[in-house]
Amino acid sequence: MRAWLSKNGKASLATLARIQTDSVVMMLRELYPDLCFEIVAMSTTGDKILDTALSKIGEKSLFTKELENALERNEVDLVVHSLKDLPTSLPPGFTIGAVCKRENPLDAVVFHPKNCGKTLSLLPEKSVIGTSSLRRAAQLKKKFPHLEFRDIRGNLNTRLKKLDEKEDFSAIVLAAAGLKRMGWEDRIGQVRLMHYLTLVVETLRHGKGEVIFLWSDMKSVGIRDGNLALVSCILDSAT
Repeated sequence: MRAWLSKNGKASLATLARIQTDSVVMMLRELYPDLCFEIVAMSTTGDKILDTALSKIGEKSLFTKELENALERNEVDLVVHSLKDLPTSLPPGFTIGAVCKRENPLDAVVFHPKNCGKTLSLLPEKSVIGTSSLRRAAQLKKKFPHLEFRDIRGNLNTRLKKLDEKEDFSAIVLAAAGLKRMGWEDRIGQVRLMHYLTLVVETLRHGKGEVIFLWSDMKSVGIRDGNLALVSCILDSAT
C-alpha cells in the first residue's frame, strides 16, 4: 500500500491502493465528520523497479521510504501501508497507529486459460508459476516439487495481463484479498479466462508478525506519535 493522506500531491494512485486507502478514509470520515481528508499518492522505489526481483534489489523500506520522508517533513499527517511492506523497526517518532480489520487471509492461484480446471498438483512437470514472494515460492516448491517458480512483478492488473497474454506462466500466485477488493472473483467466473483456486491454510506458512496465515491482506496506518489518538479508534483488536 503506497498511499498517504495529505494536503498536496499530483501522483496517480494504483487502483488497489486506492481501494484500500478509501476504506481507511471512510472509517475516519465517519468518526470525524468535521475533518477534511484528501487522498494523495506517490511512487516509491519498489514501485519503480519492476525488472528485478525484490530480494535482489538489496534495499530496505522499498515501499515505505518515500512516505516516511514525507511524514517526517510534515507534508502528510498519516500514511496507509500493507503491513507486509513495513520494515522490522520504524524510524524514531513514528508508530503504527492502527491495524485495520483483516480481509481474506488466503493466497490464491490464478491459472492461465489453457489450464482452467486444473490444480497445481495436476500441472505438467516444470510448469512455471509466477510469484514475487520468496516465501511463497519456497513453501510451494516443497509442496509441489515438480513445478518451477519464477519472479513476476507489477500490480494486479499487470500480473494478470502477463499471465493471460503470454505463455510464460502456467499460473500465478496472488493474495486472495487483492482479488476480492478489486471485485474480480465474479469477473473471473464470467469471462472464464482464469480458474481461481484458494489454497488450503496448511499449504503456506504465515508471514512474520502474523498469527493466522498471511499478512498480505492487512492494512496499517502509520503516523507521527502525536497523531495517535486520531486513528486509534479504527484499530481492529481481533486482527
